[in-house]
Amino acid sequence: MSDGSTMDRRLLLQGATASALMLAQGCATADAAPTLAKSDRTKILNAIASGHGDTVKRLQGWIATPSIAAENRNMTGGAEYMKKLALDAGFQQAEVIPTDGHPGVFATMDNGAKTWLGIYFMYDVKQFEPAEWSNPPLEGRLIDKAPFGKVVMGRGAVNQKGPETAFLAALHALRAAGKKPPVNLVLVAEGEEEIASPHFHQVVQNPKVAPAMSKCVGVIIPSASQEQNGAVIIELGAKGAVELQLISDAEAWGRGPARDLHSSEKARVDSPAWRLVQALHTLVTPDGNTPAVEGWFEKVRPLTARQKELIAQFAASTSEAEVMKAEGVKHWIDDLDYRGSIERLVSQPTINIQGLVGGYTGPGGKTVLPHRVEAKIDLRLVPDMTKEDCVAKLKAHLAKQGFPDVIVNVSGGYSPTEVAEESGLIQAQLATFKKAGIDPTLYPRSAGSWPGSVFTGPPLKIPASQFGLGYGQGAHAPDEFYVIESALPKVAGIDETTMGFIDFMYEIAARS
Repeated sequence: MSDGSTMDRRLLLQGATASALMLAQGCATADAAPTLAKSDRTKILNAIASGHGDTVKRLQGWIATPSIAAENRNMTGGAEYMKKLALDAGFQQAEVIPTDGHPGVFATMDNGAKTWLGIYFMYDVKQFEPAEWSNPPLEGRLIDKAPFGKVVMGRGAVNQKGPETAFLAALHALRAAGKKPPVNLVLVAEGEEEIASPHFHQVVQNPKVAPAMSKCVGVIIPSASQEQNGAVIIELGAKGAVELQLISDAEAWGRGPARDLHSSEKARVDSPAWRLVQALHTLVTPDGNTPAVEGWFEKVRPLTARQKELIAQFAASTSEAEVMKAEGVKHWIDDLDYRGSIERLVSQPTINIQGLVGGYTGPGGKTVLPHRVEAKIDLRLVPDMTKEDCVAKLKAHLAKQGFPDVIVNVSGGYSPTEVAEESGLIQAQLATFKKAGIDPTLYPRSAGSWPGSVFTGPPLKIPASQFGLGYGQGAHAPDEFYVIESALPKVAGIDETTMGFIDFMYEIAARS
């Protein structure tokens, strides 16, 4: 996008005219809240367009600097890079915050405003196998990809560096236009989100960070929230997640081989592999679909009438056939209808086996009796379940079922996140999207997870949610990409997304 007029044409979102979005004013209180005059808006849009190349380079540079917590790769370097990005964007102070694991980053920007807004970033990314990619995963190449338009392809492009770069671009553009953000900002960032944030609570609870966070009216994680048709779903929470490994080991069990044996010895030697299989079998009902751990459902809060209403609206407005095709499935559990499957997706906790590791896993057979096997497990939790309670119940269950020797190694996790539909954070999102000509859909709870409970739970108890325009695909997968210049008329590119964050900040300021 080379000039303001080009950008104007790009602002055709969900049937809105470009001029309607350009001229939309911040909805301000009569006496105090800052508003965005038409002339200032024009300056900002021009600044966004002028900085477009720098924004793309910033994203490419970030993609080329991966932090991968699962591999303990560049964790200190990733934190320092995040600190530099914050300072470059105008945060007056930024520092690396140590934890018992990998560090996080804390930064503040005091703009002399009345309102403080929290911003959550993650800068770690998932592992990748370069051979599976059509372009090198760390180059962040700018390519044409039909039907989306021009995209940046690379690990972390959409999850989460692209949307976060757009937020940083909003701060750069405001400064270039001679405007201060209408809110003060507290940034907290972590490098362990992809391993279920085992130490992020230590960042937020740090004596330097906690007082700043307590002043915030809410927290957002910048996200690419649009669907391919331009629609936006606002999620009123997310399931909690716990990452753990269940390990059956001959030494801990006191039975089985001290090292892998020839499989012929199974006739007289116990098998840690079969022991783990038997332990896993006790965790769920025979069909594998419902947790069977004692007390697992005692804190599960049923869906409210309003949540069921939102699910019914969502089911009526989306295509079951398209969802099944995208997921590669032909049946839902128990052959549920579409609405019933969504209710189950939103409301049910799960115990899932991600993978089973042990013994020989190469081609053909190797006739071994493994001495150690491991199941990689994730738990998804719903209100009012907590990570601590569920881990305790899992351990008690295994002991009661006769498997006290099965090791439970909890590597990360957090409780569910909830945000009220009536909160100022959600109402500001609704207003921002609607001014952009988008009528967003409210959805009760994401089946995925992010550590928003660190904010929504005690001691802070402030609303937290994902927010942002834009689109991308391939999070955690090969050929991950983020749309830079959209060829889809209802989907925002990175420049429109940048302006969306500015509009949101003005909306938050107007409501505080």
